[in-house]
Amino acid sequence: MILVAIHSYLGLHVIARGVIFVDLSLAQMAAFGTTVGLLAGVMPGTTASLLFSLSFTAIGAAMFAATRREHEGRVPQEAIIGIVYVVASAAALLAADKAPKGADAIKDVLVGTILWVTWPTIIRVAVVYAILGAVLFALRKRFETISFDPKGAASRGWRLRWWDFLFYLIFGSVITLSVPLGGVLMVFTFLVVPAVIAFLFTANPSKLTLVSWSSGALASALGLWLSYRADLPTGPTIVCSYGLVLILAGIVRRLKPEAEGPPGH
Repeated sequence: MILVAIHSYLGLHVIARGVIFVDLSLAQMAAFGTTVGLLAGVMPGTTASLLFSLSFTAIGAAMFAATRREHEGRVPQEAIIGIVYVVASAAALLAADKAPKGADAIKDVLVGTILWVTWPTIIRVAVVYAILGAVLFALRKRFETISFDPKGAASRGWRLRWWDFLFYLIFGSVITLSVPLGGVLMVFTFLVVPAVIAFLFTANPSKLTLVSWSSGALASALGLWLSYRADLPTGPTIVCSYGLVLILAGIVRRLKPEAEGPPGH
């Protein structure tokens, strides 16, 4: 539920900005940082390892902010995001090949360790997410304007690249903490699927947040219950439950009148 609370909101910005795979790219940058830390003798799960991951995530955030285009150019930003992802993946594999327990670190990034998360870890993550959530709430009007109405934000003279860097830095910090817990697949699902469900029904930012949170909580609870009752792997079951909820939402959407149009259209 803690993961859903912040990821379902950030996913709304990801969908609005059209940078769907940015979380995978930042997650891979964090994994690259972890494996570089291993090469330096830093074990995963330590504060030093987290600093390595955050440093590489900040580099990714800077690249994505610097490559922002106010007008559509020849090279879409999604292409840059994909390139960063594959290069960071290859670099992480190269580093893992030379690092002790490098293969285990890469595996944890992919599948996570959600069944083995301890209460101290949960409390620590909840506190950090509450702080980052408070920052997002305080700056929500500016971030929402930049994500949903970038032309309007540019016309006001805002320094969009700097604001983008701040957004991606917060976003990357969340991803860096989440991936070791849930794995790349689950974190991507938490981020994108609730936001997609919300956009099926409305374009109002407040309603988007409510629908995104609600659908994410429902899908997570359903996945955990199915995993327990049927003795299935937890992560994949939760991901599949999100897919099921998305299908049901799509069916409901087909039976309803047209949703509200996006702002400015």
